[in-house]
Amino acid sequence: MENNTQIQSKVRRIKEQIFLIAVFLCAVIAVIPLFSVIGYVFVKGIGAIDFNFFTQLPAPVGETGGGMGNAVVGTFILVVLSCLLGLPIGIFGGIWLAQFGGGKRGFMIRYAADVLSSIPSIVIGIFAYVLIVTTMKRFSAIAGGFALGIIMIPTVTRTTEEMIKMIPRSLYEAGLALGIPEWRVTLSIVFRTAWNGVFTGIMLSVSRIMGETAPLLFTAFNSMYWNFSIDQPMSSMTVQIYNYAISPFAEWHAKAWAGSLTLVALVLGITLLVRKFSKRVRYG
Repeated sequence: MENNTQIQSKVRRIKEQIFLIAVFLCAVIAVIPLFSVIGYVFVKGIGAIDFNFFTQLPAPVGETGGGMGNAVVGTFILVVLSCLLGLPIGIFGGIWLAQFGGGKRGFMIRYAADVLSSIPSIVIGIFAYVLIVTTMKRFSAIAGGFALGIIMIPTVTRTTEEMIKMIPRSLYEAGLALGIPEWRVTLSIVFRTAWNGVFTGIMLSVSRIMGETAPLLFTAFNSMYWNFSIDQPMSSMTVQIYNYAISPFAEWHAKAWAGSLTLVALVLGITLLVRKFSKRVRYG
């Protein structure tokens, strides 16, 4: 009897070790594509990155040198514009769904947010083109920020809703019991408690829109010059990379790899900072 127990114990340990090894191998296989992409882009792009790359305009066709300084600045301007649209709608929409969205209206809004998150970004770009570009009669950063803001809305909305749902209902009821108005309890107590998770969702949505190209081809288009006017066409890193990549010039191909490396570094840096410092971020 004792021998059978020992044998069964050894079999369980062997099965456990096999399972742990299989899980570890799957985890390694899952991260191989990430490190492969990062490593390949680093090798191809690091040679073309220097100080001029971040400070100078793109060089004319046939000339060497130049950079993507205007595209870097334009990308940050477009991100700011998209946040001005996407964050208020997403955050307040998520708060409403979490606190008051228990009926059919809440179901329809959640369903609409899920459908919107699955719509191809190029379709959103065409929608922004019809709505804004054709109205203004020109491409503009406003149209680009509008398209990217729409892409942000479902992610921010659903993240905010889920984070607020994790807050104990007793905290909300305690605030009401103290005589605090309902809107003040929601914003100053419930939302403030959930802010760390909401902030993580915001930064991850920002990381996503920084890599979008298709919507900007129909909205912000591109510019080879410095431009700080949001009602005019504006350069972005993704569109500039696209234009360089499809060109027949080796110099521009090198710049495309350098831009890709810069963009990957920005997105990866934002993601790592969010993971590391989100718990230290405080609202209010």
